Amino acid sequence: MGCKMGKTALVTGGSGGIGGACVTGLADDGFSVIIGYNKGREEALRLAALTGGRAIRTDVTDSVAVGRLFDAAGDVDVLVCCAGIALYGLFTDVTDALWKRVFDVNIGGVINCCRAAIPGMVRRKSGRIITVSSIWGICGASCEAVYSASKAAVIGLTKSLAKELGPSGVLVNCVAPGATDTEMLSSLSIDDVERLRAETPLGRLGGPDDAANLVRYLASGAASFITGQIISPNGGFLI
Repeated sequence: MGCKMGKTALVTGGSGGIGGACVTGLADDGFSVIIGYNKGREEALRLAALTGGRAIRTDVTDSVAVGRLFDAAGDVDVLVCCAGIALYGLFTDVTDALWKRVFDVNIGGVINCCRAAIPGMVRRKSGRIITVSSIWGICGASCEAVYSASKAAVIGLTKSLAKELGPSGVLVNCVAPGATDTEMLSSLSIDDVERLRAETPLGRLGGPDDAANLVRYLASGAASFITGQIISPNGGFLI
């Protein structure tokens, strides 16, 4: 897909399945990649060695830590917000601590990173912000109400920022994957995973590259007239 050499992409959740695929894909496209991670240190360091990028540990829920991440990164041309956590179970069993943690990471982390990235992008009149939501942020999922709500908030933020930042030349889009074969599915039973596979018209789960390839496109020059869009690579699960 290619990019102008010398551009920097910062991927939060860069040690995860989709995040890691974004890191390697964007590096292949010529970006210098900053790998933001929290717990996946070994994988982040492996990706850094593989891509020539830099791995920086950051808690995206901490705005001060996020500020330090962006200070270390320098000018960020593309921000990819992949950091996220899942929560599966009955809504009535969700404690205050659980739902607040999910929202702190899934939407609070995106807000913190966008606030850090936007001033520089606006000053340069150029930039891409790509958020990662979920198909459940579009249509909701039983027993994932809090997770679905947090991902719906990411979609609302994406649309609003696209309108606010468009006049400054900053494009904001969202990738909302369907059921994807990553560690996040580990909380589901084998039967539940097979049910998702069976309900997908293409007959398979998505892979990390299915989402990452879309991120790569949105980061490329080919997507210069696309903003405010919520694009869901889901194999036809939701049409």
